[in-house]
Amino acid sequence: MLRVRYWAGARAAAGVESEQVEALPSVAALTERIVAGRPALAEVLPVCSVLVDGLAASGDTPLPPGALVEVLPPFAGG
Repeated sequence: MLRVRYWAGARAAAGVESEQVEALPSVAALTERIVAGRPALAEVLPVCSVLVDGLAASGDTPLPPGALVEVLPPFAGG
């Protein structure tokens, strides 16, 4: 299983703070899965940063079992 945690606008679009998702091979596969279950994320995800266990990730980043994936939209302010 993977834990997906949503922040700020991604949380609002997902409608939940976090969720457990079955293990998937990559960030791209996870993105496809979560958008299928939460369509409002389709508008937010393209501008979000994704962290896997605290490290910046891209679509081809592999997801180890038990990983924490965080979805962070851009933050305003300074």
